[in-house]
Amino acid sequence: MESVIFLEKISIDPPREKIYQRLGFKKRTTQISETQQEETDRFINEASFLISLKGSLLRLAIKHNDGEKIFLDGGLTFASKKLSTFLRDCREAVLMAATTGNAIMEAIKEKTRQDDLGAAVVYDATASEMADAGLDWIMDYLNHQIRREGKTLLPRRFSAGYADFDLENQRAIYDILQMGKISITITPRFILIPEKSVTAIGGICG
Repeated sequence: MESVIFLEKISIDPPREKIYQRLGFKKRTTQISETQQEETDRFINEASFLISLKGSLLRLAIKHNDGEKIFLDGGLTFASKKLSTFLRDCREAVLMAATTGNAIMEAIKEKTRQDDLGAAVVYDATASEMADAGLDWIMDYLNHQIRREGKTLLPRRFSAGYADFDLENQRAIYDILQMGKISITITPRFILIPEKSVTAIGGICG
């Protein structure tokens, strides 16, 4: 079994278009004043400076996929027909995690306490999209590595809590990715802390 790769500093620009979409702006139909856009962009910049993206990933060979369960190297087993279908053409799975860190969450709480809800909402949207963008970055990083092996990564990813892949699987993902080393904890109900922390499973084919 391969070792977990820890990514202590993921540097990306805030995905502004996606942040605006999360805020409810539609590119061709939502009108926004210049003043409002300047303020929103300022909040996005403030939030991005508070975000410290980190991540981890692990490649695991798929030992068996019977259509209902996935049996991975290291003794890890996931029961999910949807995940089995997702990985049906793959010989390996990759588990990945990304987190924005705690400073942005404290800033969101502080803005909310100050009743600065405009800033809090933009901070929250920025953190959510940058966490997802962190997973995008990890996938791009891995794709670059595996191309040398003549392999490709599925363009989509699969997360615990989606379809029939129960959220409780988050615990196994958390443990095997050693997410405590990137300052993430997990609650008894399988919620990740800081809140803007995400995990996913990808498939490697070829």
